[in-house]
Amino acid sequence: MACGAVGCPPLLEEGLRDDVLAAWRDQGQAPGTDLNALFHYDRRERIDPDLCSLAPLTRFPPTRHDLEAFRRGLDANDAARLCAQWSNCVASWQNRSHILDLYLHRGLFPTMGVQAWATLEPVLYFLADHRTLAREVMDIQADFAVQLAERVLREVEVDMVCVSEPIADNHGPLISPEMYRQIVLPGYRRMLEAVRRHGVPAIVYMVYGNALPLLADVLDAGFDTLWAMEVETHAMDYRRLRKQFGRHLRLIGGIDLDTLSRDESAIDREIHEKLPPLLAQGGYIPLADGRVRANVPWRNYVHYRRTLEEVVRAHRA
Repeated sequence: MACGAVGCPPLLEEGLRDDVLAAWRDQGQAPGTDLNALFHYDRRERIDPDLCSLAPLTRFPPTRHDLEAFRRGLDANDAARLCAQWSNCVASWQNRSHILDLYLHRGLFPTMGVQAWATLEPVLYFLADHRTLAREVMDIQADFAVQLAERVLREVEVDMVCVSEPIADNHGPLISPEMYRQIVLPGYRRMLEAVRRHGVPAIVYMVYGNALPLLADVLDAGFDTLWAMEVETHAMDYRRLRKQFGRHLRLIGGIDLDTLSRDESAIDREIHEKLPPLLAQGGYIPLADGRVRANVPWRNYVHYRRTLEEVVRAHRA
C-alpha cells in the first residue's frame, strides 16, 4: 500500500455466502469443489469486537437518562467485547504471515440503531433538528472506540483499522457534508489520532454508496484508504479518484460487481482497463466492490478470478 514502492498486492476473497455456493452447485460446479485449490486467496483475519452498547438508543431525541445508559453500556474493558481466549489469540498473532485488521466503528446510522426505513426516518429528523445532541451520541461511541483501540493495539500489531460507514445510496450521502462535519468527524478525528499513535499502516474508510461529497473531509480527518462497496462504479471511479486526490488516497476494490453477472468480454474490459494504471501507481488492492451475489454465474466467477490473478501476477513480474 506504499505508493511508489514495488507493489505486490494481495488477492483477497470477496466474501461468498452459502446461497451463492448453492447456486453454483446447481449450475454444475463439481461436488466438493475446493475454491482455495482453484484460486489464490491471501488470508485476511479480522479482530471483530462487539461495538454495540448494552443500552442501545430506541427513541429520538434521546433523554439525558438514555444517553447516560448508552454511555454505561459501552465498556471497553469488558472481556466479552473481544474474542474468547483473547490471550491465546494475541499469542497466535505474534508470528502470523497473514493480514490482520481491526474493525473499530460501525458508522453513523448503525450507532443510532438504524436497521431499516422504520428506524431511519426518526434518526434523520433527529440529526436535522438536534445536531448538538446527535454529536454527543457519536462522541460517546468515539470515546469507547478510543479506549478499545488503546486496549487492543497495546497488545496486537495490525495491518489496518477499518471503519464502516453505510451513509449513502448511488445518488450521494443521506446527510449533507456540513452535517457530517459537525456530527460525525470530530469523534472520528480523536479515534484516528489514537490509532496513528500505534503506527497502524492503513486506516480504512469502508463506505457503502456514493460518498464522493464527503471524501475530502474524510481524508482531512485522518483516513488514508478508501474501500467503496455496493456503489455504481462510475459514481466513484477509482481512476478519477486517484487523479482528484492523488496517491495519498490508497484504494481497495473498485471492480464493478455488476460486470461479473454479464459475460467474459465485459469482465475482461473491466479488469484490463482499470487495473494496470492503478497497480502501476501503487497503493491499490484490486477486488470486486462488494460480496458476490447469486446472480453471478459460476463460469463468470472462474473467469474473473483467473483474469484477476493473471493481471496481478503480470504486475508482480
